Amino acid sequence: MNVVSAPSGINRPRGRVEVASAWRGAEMKANPDGWLISLGASDIAELETAAESYLGRSKKIADITKDSFPLPHFGAHLDDLRRKLLVGLGFEVIRGLPVAKYSQEFAATIFCGVGAHLGSARSQNAAGHILGHVRDTGADARDPNTRIYQTSERQTFHTDSSDVVGLLCIREAMEGGESLLVSTSTIYNEMFDRRPDLAALLFEPIATDRRGEVPENEKPYLQIPVLNWHAGFLTGFYQRQYIDSAQRFADAPRLTPAHIEALDLFDALANDPDLHFGMRLQPGDMQFVYNHALLHDRTGFRDWPDAGRKRHLLRLWLSMEGDRPLPDCFRERYGSIEIGNRGGIITKGTSLNVPLD
Repeated sequence: MNVVSAPSGINRPRGRVEVASAWRGAEMKANPDGWLISLGASDIAELETAAESYLGRSKKIADITKDSFPLPHFGAHLDDLRRKLLVGLGFEVIRGLPVAKYSQEFAATIFCGVGAHLGSARSQNAAGHILGHVRDTGADARDPNTRIYQTSERQTFHTDSSDVVGLLCIREAMEGGESLLVSTSTIYNEMFDRRPDLAALLFEPIATDRRGEVPENEKPYLQIPVLNWHAGFLTGFYQRQYIDSAQRFADAPRLTPAHIEALDLFDALANDPDLHFGMRLQPGDMQFVYNHALLHDRTGFRDWPDAGRKRHLLRLWLSMEGDRPLPDCFRERYGSIEIGNRGGIITKGTSLNVPLD
């Protein structure tokens, strides 16, 4: 890692951040061999055997561990993937899982088993779901308590509240729904080159709406900088819609015109087609993205009229062993910042479970 160090006591880098995840979208689009992996017949057979064996012993998918889901050959690739997420490009797509022939339980078992080789699954909502269902539920995108992934609307570039987010595509939309990725370090580098004064503001705490999922004795919003410089790592935490909606709380710190200008530039850079790139996930694709280094987005989509064909993805949030340390402010969202045991959304009475529908 080639980074210009900041003076002691200043919580931001003094120059550009040059790491493997500081890529540009055009480069990734032109070189899919670096991030798109195709499963072979033996890989698929190994995953299916592990799932059949596990379901023969237990129906509790939430209890899957690396040891209870042995992958003697494909597991070596997942070890490489963990390193790619932590210190490499920060993402990968694994293609070719024949989900059309699987039951939802069987597909979920394989996905959770793969996830268990990367890290521990975290709760994605107040209900304790460690397996999320990404689909249009008809929720109102204008409601400040709506999670945007429950709608068909365009999301904005954001991070999730975990080290890694994984998606398994079950069915794709009739039109749209493209997955977009952009490098946090690349956005910062561009801001530093153009407007270092605005880049500096993003290292200050900023209010972000919890969208109604509030841990006991906490405020309905949290305060974490968009950009965090800690232990030699640049870590992002961002959801512009939730930053804007946090202003509904009277005691939340107000956004100044300068902060809004900085956020607008951050968004403009994320949406620059030279910096980000898109992919259309196919049924059977598993995408894994490292939240601390990248932001992700999804374009709006038009779904199939037939309920049985509607767009549907399964989602995992994972915490990985050997990960970077996080600054103390992340406790507000992650609860714990213990490496390998952090992230997710935990409220009073939360019990981890795997909903299959």
